[in-house]
Amino acid sequence: MLTLLPGYFLIFFSRVIDVSCATLRMLLLVRGKRFQAAAIGFFEVIIYIVVLSYIVGRLNDPVSLIVYGLGFATGNIVGSYIEEKMALGYLTVQVITLERSTELAAVLRDKGFGVTILQGEGREGIHLVQHILLPRKRLKELFKLINDWDEKAFVTVLDAKATLGGFGGAGCYQKIK
Repeated sequence: MLTLLPGYFLIFFSRVIDVSCATLRMLLLVRGKRFQAAAIGFFEVIIYIVVLSYIVGRLNDPVSLIVYGLGFATGNIVGSYIEEKMALGYLTVQVITLERSTELAAVLRDKGFGVTILQGEGREGIHLVQHILLPRKRLKELFKLINDWDEKAFVTVLDAKATLGGFGGAGCYQKIK
């Protein structure tokens, strides 16, 4: 059994790395970063083939198959965690608050957020809709500001694949490539 442990570790950690790479590659593709995704894909497929050839020789060992599956599952968790920490790209956040909406917009602008206010009509009348574009890294900060202002605010978050133009100086907008 002791001689099998290094093989199990190889299977498990190779799958964690391989699937984490696959998760990051897909997220980069969605964000239009083809060349970074291709580079990750290159290493991903090499790792996958190496571990697959290793596991095929051990199909009669059920523990190897279980370790392979556990590595796959763990790789999904690790890959999404890494992507979350990298916080690549930009988001569009829409906020509807009934608590002094224009004052909230001023506070957000003072904190460096670009805010555009639109008028929206809902079931209960006309409300101001704040449209905010920000780097994903600042989403928690924005949520805290909004929640501290109005716990009942309606907030939606959308992924912004590309943008062009924007407000001066803050530099949170990226050019379409």
